[in-house]
Amino acid sequence: MTQKTQTNTRRIDGVERHIVSAEEWQRARAAMTEKEKAHMKAGDRLAAERRRMPWTRLEGAYAFETPWGRASLVDLFAERKQLVLYHFMFGPAVAGWPDVGCPGCSLVADQIGHLDHVHARGIEFAMVSVAPLADIERCRKRMGWNLPWYSTTPDFPRACDVSEESGNSFGLSALYRDGTDVYRTHFVARRGIEAFGTAWSFHDLVPFGRQETWQDAPEGTPQGAPYQWWRRHGEYAEPRPSR
Repeated sequence: MTQKTQTNTRRIDGVERHIVSAEEWQRARAAMTEKEKAHMKAGDRLAAERRRMPWTRLEGAYAFETPWGRASLVDLFAERKQLVLYHFMFGPAVAGWPDVGCPGCSLVADQIGHLDHVHARGIEFAMVSVAPLADIERCRKRMGWNLPWYSTTPDFPRACDVSEESGNSFGLSALYRDGTDVYRTHFVARRGIEAFGTAWSFHDLVPFGRQETWQDAPEGTPQGAPYQWWRRHGEYAEPRPSR
């Protein structure tokens, strides 16, 4: 026998809302949970496809200015194998330059979580901009960001599909290092960056993924038991490099 829904419609703060009993709300919540689980599983399948994307080698000797001196692209990996780079829009085209960066890019930087949980999976992170390092450092300190942020030249973002020609003024690159060879494994821009910031978003972006036994990954991908690698920040066996 079909249960009838007792609905009371009310306008709350200008929006019409349907008010139901606690029992009916629980049924609606359970139905929504099923849809949310299906959405999550679809995300897992998409991440598995991402881990199987073809790679392309980055050609060229790209240079970066860092607080500890001039660096190569390989140097940015900090001896790790995987690198996520955020191409931060920071330059004369941004209102308020050189004191502030792009509002959207600043929002992205604000929501990035503690990097210990990223480093624990062998992933390095940095932001890069075509701007003088002195301006970058001043802006970083003004915003209170404890994130690596380096200066580069226009040829590097152009090679990563961040340029006026590509239509992308910012973007997120996933890179993998094999010795001194660096490969592009993924790139995302625009609304594809909205959910970025948690440790899980880093893991799902790179070739090794979360490195847990349940994930669908290419043969040879390092994997271990889920949950057991989790630690509080500062308690992982691999210390965060000091820069």
